[in-house]
Amino acid sequence: MNIRIEGVTKSYGGQRVLDALSLAVHEGELLTLLGASGSGKTTLLRILAGLERAEAGRVVFGDTVVQDDTAFVSPQRRGLGMVFQSYALWPHLDVAGNLALALREQGMPKPQITERVDEALVTVGLAGMQRRAIHQLSGGQQQRVALARALVARPRVLLCDEPLSNLDAGLREQMRDEIRALQQRLRITTVFVTHDQTEALAMSDRIALLHHGRLVELGAPEQVYAQPSSEYAGRFLGKANVLTGVPEADGRVRVGALALRAATAVTGARAVLMIRPEALLWTDAAGQNTVAADITQLHMLGALREYTVHARELGVALVLLESSDQPVRAGQQRLALPSTALCPLPAETIAGPSA
Repeated sequence: MNIRIEGVTKSYGGQRVLDALSLAVHEGELLTLLGASGSGKTTLLRILAGLERAEAGRVVFGDTVVQDDTAFVSPQRRGLGMVFQSYALWPHLDVAGNLALALREQGMPKPQITERVDEALVTVGLAGMQRRAIHQLSGGQQQRVALARALVARPRVLLCDEPLSNLDAGLREQMRDEIRALQQRLRITTVFVTHDQTEALAMSDRIALLHHGRLVELGAPEQVYAQPSSEYAGRFLGKANVLTGVPEADGRVRVGALALRAATAVTGARAVLMIRPEALLWTDAAGQNTVAADITQLHMLGALREYTVHARELGVALVLLESSDQPVRAGQQRLALPSTALCPLPAETIAGPSA
């Protein structure tokens, strides 16, 4: 089922949290709402769930208006499942009891409830654990129970509010992959909230980046990472080297003592260029878009090695990432900034993209 969010506005205590935000969620996709704390992502999710009312705008599920100035459909009638950050499992009920509670409240016959519960547990890899107490489960198992509970009623929409934030790093990565695989298999429309950029890039069909209640970036992970449409998005989505300079007549950009050529010519009074750390290359030859670089710091990051260097001609510090299986660099080197990896960014104030 597709979702349309049209001009949704929400304030708390005079502080606007969502500012006339519009966004479409395509049927069967996993769309991630990404942003820093206070960006409005959880508020938007709660409005989709019917746990909050917007003060303006409307929300449409399929062909049904679930909220506007005259209509409000209650959460239980929206056909959705929700996974909370805290899991919100009942400790006095066993696994099956947690899944069956909402179905019993709907008046579903007991044999059908048992069938639904068993099916949901198989789906999340917990077959045979119906009678297990909640306190006997690991964090990952509790997360799977919360996911199964959201799926047991066969919802048309799945909403996830930072469900992996309470897991340790290794388990978080495992569950991230499991949720993505499950979502793709079921083809259920999913809105996933996180502040973790790696999580968003790994899981999403599309990413919607929110900033101060506005949509500032929207697209596939590879698009928003490699070609962001604003400096804010470039800095938020992964590490970025951002250079400011002055465009020259031939379309190059002068940064410090060097004129850099990007993949596309740059015009205007001021230019902003972004290049990712992994796109920088060590080189032995001088040439266009190469700089002398003095290594100032080196950090081991497991499979990667991170260098901080002072780029002499540019007069700035740059961060470079390369595989740890490469020989360790020492002293002064030269760096190449490939023109195809230099992404021009708008120098103007952030403006939201179309949905």
